[in-house]
Amino acid sequence: MEKHIATELTNAGDNFLKALSLFTPEEFNKVPFKDSWTAGQIAEHIYKSIKGVPELLTAKGLPTQRDPEQNVAGIRQMFLDFSTKMKSPDFILPSNDTKDKADLMKKLDENFSSIIAAAKTQDHTLTIKDFEFPGSGPVTRIELLNFISVHTQRHTHQLQKVSEAMVK
Repeated sequence: MEKHIATELTNAGDNFLKALSLFTPEEFNKVPFKDSWTAGQIAEHIYKSIKGVPELLTAKGLPTQRDPEQNVAGIRQMFLDFSTKMKSPDFILPSNDTKDKADLMKKLDENFSSIIAAAKTQDHTLTIKDFEFPGSGPVTRIELLNFISVHTQRHTHQLQKVSEAMVK
C-alpha cells in the first residue's frame, strides 16, 4: 500500500484538477441542480479538507500501537461507494461566496504536490499527533493519505455529475 499511495494520490489530484478545468469561469459558480454544490464549492471543500495536511504529514509522528492500516479498507469502502450520500463536517463545508477558479486550482495543485512529496518521504506507519477524524480517534499517515485519495476520487465523480447536468 505504501508504495502505490503516492501514485494513487498523484492520479486522484490530477483527475480532480482536470475535471475542474473543464468548467468555464461562469459554470464554475453555477448551481447545476437542486441541492447541489457548484464546481467551485466542490473545489473549495476539497481545498479545505487538504490545506493543513502537508504539515500534519511532516510533523513528528507517534509510534502506532495497532496495525497502521487498520482503518484503510473501511475508509476506502465508505468513500468509494458513490451510491451513498454523505454529510460533510461543518469545518470543511464550502461557503456560498463566488469562487475564483484560477486561484482555487493553484492552491489545490500546490497542496496536492506537497501531500504527494510527503507521501514519498515520510514514514506511513506513524500516528498523527494533533489530528483525528471526527468521531473516529487518532489516524495514521497511511490512513490519512488513503482518505485524501478516496475523498478526492469521490468528489471527482461528483464533478462529473455536475458537468453532465450543465450539458443538459
